[in-house]
Amino acid sequence: MGGTPQGRGADGGPAREERTWPPASLLGGLPRPARDRLLALGVRKRYEAGRVLVRESDPTTFVLVLLGGVVKVTGRTHDGRDALLAVRMGGDLVGEFAALDGKPRSATATACGPVAARVVGRDDFLARMRDDPGIAHAVNAYVVSKLRAANTHRIGFTGCDATTRLARVLHQIAMTHGERSGAGAVIRWPITQPELATLAGTAEPTVQKALRRFREAGVVSTGYRTIRVEDLARLNGIAFDHR
Repeated sequence: MGGTPQGRGADGGPAREERTWPPASLLGGLPRPARDRLLALGVRKRYEAGRVLVRESDPTTFVLVLLGGVVKVTGRTHDGRDALLAVRMGGDLVGEFAALDGKPRSATATACGPVAARVVGRDDFLARMRDDPGIAHAVNAYVVSKLRAANTHRIGFTGCDATTRLARVLHQIAMTHGERSGAGAVIRWPITQPELATLAGTAEPTVQKALRRFREAGVVSTGYRTIRVEDLARLNGIAFDHR
């Protein structure tokens, strides 16, 4: 008979007690007892690359607690394009807005690669928050941090040219979702040039030109489904040094 290998989770990844998540994520910031109580909810599921986890305007209200993988969050613009709004990774929540207010989904979440998550129904999620003040505080703080990041993103772009905005986008993604490697970082999930253009608030041809300049300067390199920032300090200088 088959079974889960010792020290491995049901999704083939590390068992829950051996997992680590970024400190800024919800799971990474929770004390282990509270984290285990949250992860006791719902059922574990795996999603293949390209699978839609939640769809904009749908009336579903479950929450996804991401255990591993990368999820992109997109919204439909007035002219029918899909705008990249955010990226979520292991340790993060997806779909908590609908669970908290009961309204239709505000965005679509799609797996960028294999994703493991716990799917938690709204009633169970709200009951856990009601009965566990520590988890409720952590969820509220996590939601506020998302809103603050969105505000900072918008304010920080005011008055910047397109190249600076793209540098800031790449720097933010590398710092929050990249794998550090020497002086740089590798972003190991597919992000398209139209998505970068949406995040940077510019046109796709402008992104193409800026990326070419970054590559020629040795600041970044691109490969299949990856972007490598060769020198985070130099990218930071382009993004934030206006002296």
